[in-house]
Amino acid sequence: MKDFYKRFVTEEFDENGILCKFEPTPADNYNFAYDVIDELARLEPDKVCLFWINEEGEEHKFTFKQVSEMSNRFANMFLAHGVKKGDMVMLVLKRHYEFWFAIYGLMKIGAVSIPATNQLLPKDYVYRFDAASVKYICATLDDNVCEHIDDALTKYDGMVKKFCTHGRKEGWIPLMDEAMKYPETMERIQNSVEDNMLLYFSSGTTGYPKMVIHNHYYTVGHIATAKHWHNIQDDTLHLTVSDSGWGKCAWGKLFGQITCGATEFIYDFDRFHADKLLKVIQDYKITSFCAPPTMYRFFIKEGIENYDLSNLKYATIAGEALNPEVFNKFYEYTGLKLMEGFGQTETVVCVANMVGMEPKPGSMGKPVPIYHMDIVDENGNSCPVGEVGEMVVRTNGRSQKALFKEYYRNEEATNSSWHDNIYHTGDTAWKDEDGYYWYVGRTDDLIKASGYRIGPFEIESVLMEHPSVLECAVTGAKDPIRGQVVKATIVLAKGYTASDELAKELQNYVKNATAPYKYPRIVEFVSELPKTISGKIRRVQIREEDNK
Repeated sequence: MKDFYKRFVTEEFDENGILCKFEPTPADNYNFAYDVIDELARLEPDKVCLFWINEEGEEHKFTFKQVSEMSNRFANMFLAHGVKKGDMVMLVLKRHYEFWFAIYGLMKIGAVSIPATNQLLPKDYVYRFDAASVKYICATLDDNVCEHIDDALTKYDGMVKKFCTHGRKEGWIPLMDEAMKYPETMERIQNSVEDNMLLYFSSGTTGYPKMVIHNHYYTVGHIATAKHWHNIQDDTLHLTVSDSGWGKCAWGKLFGQITCGATEFIYDFDRFHADKLLKVIQDYKITSFCAPPTMYRFFIKEGIENYDLSNLKYATIAGEALNPEVFNKFYEYTGLKLMEGFGQTETVVCVANMVGMEPKPGSMGKPVPIYHMDIVDENGNSCPVGEVGEMVVRTNGRSQKALFKEYYRNEEATNSSWHDNIYHTGDTAWKDEDGYYWYVGRTDDLIKASGYRIGPFEIESVLMEHPSVLECAVTGAKDPIRGQVVKATIVLAKGYTASDELAKELQNYVKNATAPYKYPRIVEFVSELPKTISGKIRRVQIREEDNK
């Protein structure tokens, strides 16, 4: 239904047709599962909501009517098993379609969903169970997930019931079989738009993950993500590459795209293979696509020119900063300009190359008007053009639509990042004379050498253009004279061997591409970089090991 999304937002555009005002305006009892899924099931019952495939060639198309009915079955099942409003329910379901039925069903009840990755180990589950007081869990039988959970439950006694999918296991309730026993209709359970709805454990690069909790405004905020960044239309077939355990799934696979009329395409795979994903985009005629830069790099190395991507109309990029080389190569092969965006688990898209903008390769774009974004110095003052500072959201107290409510059960962390009417993202950037933001790095990652403040991303971008570099991380290493010097930790591409000559070549390569003081005085070759479960490079671990 064209422009259905306008029921929930107020928006305005400038003289160039670019979004300049965006305000979520849902009803006080708004609930995505009722007001979007069920309402679209009433208006367009036969329209495909979810198009799911897996690596084995299975396909399922679920209409809005079917998704509505299945979410009702799941809601009724959960209610029958004792789940109630406010209960914490963890979902470890990978990209299986049951995830969508479960999370929408839990929204209808008023329970809080906690998506989680299948890569967690028993100690990770114990921490999360304790931290959030998890009562119920739905998990896949794949990858020893249930075994890891059962192991963790020897150290946690708060779990009430366990559900599993893709088969049967002793002590676990078979999710789909059980759900099908319950009615496909239900009476609406009232809630407030301010109620807790979704909790993510942030994949921070330092310390234990924090619990980021959102209310129902979050689902409306992602209309900005879908409409004004992904460029979703009523007939879009959209694919965001993300496991259901990550916040990126909420960004691209759960809320905004569906509200804006897209069909969500879900490719259920275990390991990324560039050739297989390119073939999926080609064969299923994907029209809108979003993935991290790493995947685009592998597409280019795979030979993207050998695939027919003519149906692809829009491509976006997020999760890490974009190297200009990737932008240019993708444009050369497809004619599409990658539209970068930035945000966090705590936010919806907050800086982006919005629909109608001309992207600058390597820039995140401009602030999305759902938030009052700014770049500030250490005293909270706005930085002038060209000066590096921290990206923040200027707020009016803590009542912010589509911004996280708090770090759950962690008042200290909340107050540390959100005070004096400013939410601190912890990410640094600078803006140019046209108002475009350019990413520098995490505040902890800034390198201060010989009086210069150096961000790692610019140096990493240069190094990534050298054919020998597969991955790299730039950090500051202690130096008795300069305080810190730039260090590059590098994983080499196939066919290259570590040597002093190659290290010197890379140093000169950086010197010739950027200010000479930024070149890495230390180059270390390694077989792999330390990363978080979500795949983010842990520069802090490199620094800690250097300081031992």
